[in-house]
Amino acid sequence: MAANVPPLIPADVRSRLRSLRLWPQRASGNRGIGAHASRSRGAGLEFAQYRAYEPGDEPRQIDWKLYARSDRFFVRESERESPITVWLLLDATASMGQADQLRPDWTRLHAAKALTACVAELALQQGDAFGLVAIHGDGLQLLPAGNGLRQRDRLHLQLHALHARGQWPEPQRLAPIWERIASNDMVVMIGDGFDDAAIALAERLANAGRDVVHLQLLTVEERDFPFRDGHRFREPETGEELLADGPAVRAGYLQRMAEARRRLDARLQAAGIRHDTAFLDEPIDAPLQRLFARTGERGA
Repeated sequence: MAANVPPLIPADVRSRLRSLRLWPQRASGNRGIGAHASRSRGAGLEFAQYRAYEPGDEPRQIDWKLYARSDRFFVRESERESPITVWLLLDATASMGQADQLRPDWTRLHAAKALTACVAELALQQGDAFGLVAIHGDGLQLLPAGNGLRQRDRLHLQLHALHARGQWPEPQRLAPIWERIASNDMVVMIGDGFDDAAIALAERLANAGRDVVHLQLLTVEERDFPFRDGHRFREPETGEELLADGPAVRAGYLQRMAEARRRLDARLQAAGIRHDTAFLDEPIDAPLQRLFARTGERGA
């Protein structure tokens, strides 16, 4: 990577990622050795080893006889474990180019790229394959799923070159998603959550057996609406503009925004989709900490 290109993941964030795991909600099948316990039971599933208990482990996995002898908690690892494939679906439409006036150099897309890199780092550190589908006005930009450090380098190169443009494409242009993402794969969707077609895609993927996580990124201004005078608001994808007095419309805007977020939360919850909303003034890994911290990894 060129020396003048800033890293996608700051050093402090990278350090915090070590405590997170991408635990799928669904059984991951029998596809080899990895970090995710399969729900399969039967011949060949013999005792493998003990390891020290960690917060988030299920009590039924503790060997209580060994605890009685040693006064320490150990977990029996005897299940066959299976890796997953993690697909990162990144919204790169024009609305992702939005930034706050106080920090115009940090757009929603910048935050989404960093968050995408964080999820890939989690997949890498637990031995899972990961791929990228960036969705923008020209269609799809695809990085096939792969493993290892070279795959991470390829992902970072694609992210650095990505620019926000256009509107969400027509459904027929999304066909490669269904050709690539297999049943029981994990799908992490990152976007602003404003496009109904994007949410419909998340629901379809979940209904088709994919384990879907939705991460919404909003600006500080969308959260706080700090405008104190007349302001020209522009819709980045359609170009439509509205001139309004900030203080006069603030209360109505905040009420509508809160209701829109409640509807989105309810819609995703009904589809069995894990969801979190983050803002551009939060640490990059904040939504991942809320969803995948070890204390909640098995019960999201």
